[in-house]
Amino acid sequence: MPDIQDGETTEMQGSGAKPYVLRNIGGVYSCSCPAWRNQSIAIEQRTCKHLRKYRGDAAEEARTGGALPQRPVQANKNGEDREDSGPPLLLAESWDNAADLSGWWMSEKLDGVRAYWNGTEFLSRQGNIYHAPGWFVDGLPSSPLDGELWIDRKKFQRTVSIVRRQDKSDLWNEVRFLVFDAPAAPSGFEDRLAFLKEMFAAGTAKFAARHPQERCRSLDALRAELTRIESLGGEGLMLRQPGSKYIAGRSSTLLKVKTFHDAEAVVVGYQAGAGRHKGRLGALLVRLPDGTNFAIGTGFSDRERENPPALGATVTFRYQELSDMGVPRFPSWVGIRHDVAVRDSMQVPEKKPTEKF
Repeated sequence: MPDIQDGETTEMQGSGAKPYVLRNIGGVYSCSCPAWRNQSIAIEQRTCKHLRKYRGDAAEEARTGGALPQRPVQANKNGEDREDSGPPLLLAESWDNAADLSGWWMSEKLDGVRAYWNGTEFLSRQGNIYHAPGWFVDGLPSSPLDGELWIDRKKFQRTVSIVRRQDKSDLWNEVRFLVFDAPAAPSGFEDRLAFLKEMFAAGTAKFAARHPQERCRSLDALRAELTRIESLGGEGLMLRQPGSKYIAGRSSTLLKVKTFHDAEAVVVGYQAGAGRHKGRLGALLVRLPDGTNFAIGTGFSDRERENPPALGATVTFRYQELSDMGVPRFPSWVGIRHDVAVRDSMQVPEKKPTEKF
């Protein structure tokens, strides 16, 4: 029987006036007919009469019948099988630019594809299988590993194009599995690091390695390392709290740190503090030159909260990125700009600093 080579297409006449288009992209066969498109299963498991007619029933049964499920199946509370939403990954929060991360474990944030090794196969965050060749996974343990399928900096699209293939291609030779955690190992992060160090010391996993981790000495050291990584084309940093446990879901024990930007804004108001900051500044209400209003609530010393800048003062703040609405995300206080004049268009409210709370 004929076959469709990787990256090629062919046409087959159906019942309509226009022929249907059959494709093979990385071992995933598709057809433009409605019967193929409307199936509610993973695309690599779909077939139709046109594919069966062109490739033969035996070839299609071997391709789809032997395919592994795309999500791990677990039992629900009634004992019935259900599809899980994905592996139990520890997910990061973003650093607020203010918390002291001295002593935390620091590593490069890889621009690859997050992968969970469950002991037999790689799973994506959504629970989909990455079909790695047998020679790629040789030497990996039967216990879970959390890491990144990675080629190099600025090679994210290349990595995706390889690991999403279904044909266990030799292109996986370009990929490495860099491991940064062992979810099932003993409790604290240092214990899990020791487990990984011992595991990789044997050198049995040719295409896997332990991702380097080092202690963060200070905030200045963190910023210096961030600058170094970004100058090499890296994405940022990941910080892990010492002694922290591996818990599924988003956690403040794992923080991602990306590029910082400095900008100026004008003070237009005050937000009263609560809890420890009751009776003093909670956040500064500020305005950008384009009229965008937002609050700065972190980065202040106790003294600065008791004596905040006056209305109309131009201040410098640090942030990581802009939201889709143009609002700075994770803004952090830096200081007052005495050398910058307030723009006439800012329309600062007439209110004395002593009236703020």
